[in-house]
Amino acid sequence: MPDRRQRRRRAAVIGGAAVAAKKRKDERDAQQQAQQGAPPPAAEPAAPAQPAQSGGLSDEAIERLKELGKLHEQNVLTDEEFEREKAKLLGR
Repeated sequence: MPDRRQRRRRAAVIGGAAVAAKKRKDERDAQQQAQQGAPPPAAEPAAPAQPAQSGGLSDEAIERLKELGKLHEQNVLTDEEFEREKAKLLGR
């Protein structure tokens, strides 16, 4: 059993080190962008995707609708939340 514990401990240390390294990298990237005057990247776009010039939906809006549908099917989003976000994307 000591061998299993050692492997688990080693995996936990390596995982913790990876998380810490990622956090430091993200902080450095944020500092560089702040020095350059660029806004930090957002996880989601601040505004809903605009319809394409052809009158249809942009590829980005279609992908976002698909993501919303999946989240709704998985019961992550309520019916109201899904409808509200869908209306934003469709410009209603």
